[in-house]
Amino acid sequence: MKNLMSFRFLLSLLLLCICAADVNSDEHHAMLCPPFNGRLSDLNLQQTPRRVLLVPLLSGEGNMRWSERPARILEAFYRNRFNAEVKQLRDVWSWTNYYWQVEQLIQQSASFDRVIFIGHGGFDGPILEDAVFLQNFQITGTKAKFIQFSESQPGLKSVLSISYDTQKNRIFSDYMSSHLPELAAMTFPDNWHTLTELEKQLQPLDNACFQRRCSPEQLATKQGEQLEYQLHTCNLFCRESLFQLSVSDEISPERFFNFTNSLSSSLVTADGLIFFGACNPGSTAPKEIVWRNEADFLIHSTLAGGPYRSYVHLISAATDRMVAGPIGESSADDIVNRIIRFETNLPQHKLCIAYPSAVN
Repeated sequence: MKNLMSFRFLLSLLLLCICAADVNSDEHHAMLCPPFNGRLSDLNLQQTPRRVLLVPLLSGEGNMRWSERPARILEAFYRNRFNAEVKQLRDVWSWTNYYWQVEQLIQQSASFDRVIFIGHGGFDGPILEDAVFLQNFQITGTKAKFIQFSESQPGLKSVLSISYDTQKNRIFSDYMSSHLPELAAMTFPDNWHTLTELEKQLQPLDNACFQRRCSPEQLATKQGEQLEYQLHTCNLFCRESLFQLSVSDEISPERFFNFTNSLSSSLVTADGLIFFGACNPGSTAPKEIVWRNEADFLIHSTLAGGPYRSYVHLISAATDRMVAGPIGESSADDIVNRIIRFETNLPQHKLCIAYPSAVN
């Protein structure tokens, strides 16, 4: 099939901090992850945080640095209230930025009682831009294939693949050779538009095929968008393809455990807390929004002995640490208020906490 269309953009809308009321109602989640209504003193946790790591995740949409404001407020809170040593990661635009800075901290033998992520989130954890982390181009005989891996959430890998026959059309092959870096930087829709437009210029249309699929009689029954779609379909199937372009989403255990190991490998103390300040880490993702041919959500996978009820349960199992996060929607002010109430031993509502010894 010429184009294995991905539903990633739809999933992104659902995964981002949209927090629909019907999905994230208190009644829905109370059955799935009971909110923590106790106090900090009830937990087997380092009660007085001595060292705190704040991780504001920067977004390419809207107010790109919004997460830095709550991080500054929390930095002042931990220093003034507990006289804690507070460190903050800077300019985390991609997970590569995060891994590099964490590696420096681990080399310094630095461990923290609290590691707090602040940013956009979804049912499968914190979200950054879909940054490329690996590319590969191979030619085997006359078959050329470019493949690119990118990641917006640790463990969810987006795979872009472009393949073609180097001998089928010399002009097309030369174009691919000279424009591959440019194509690699494009989004899937832009790649699709660029290559199909070039294909139209180089490949003749099969008129007999076009007449069968788009005869005047057939087109007369279509109007507006239906007519446009019918014409597009006929052009697609009645022109011999010069390339195959696909994009898909896959679970990557290697990338997932790369993230969880960054937390459990000397970064978070055994009695410390990992907190995800975002929408939905304590929520349960409804399975019905997983599209056909898409990988299951991380929390529905078998990673770390899953499936689990929520992302915080999954991360707790993978790191053997206590993990917490909001149930349903959240905001910058909510994150600050929630953490301050938690640390000052006040009752906490709509918070899901997963314990290493009881994640199931």
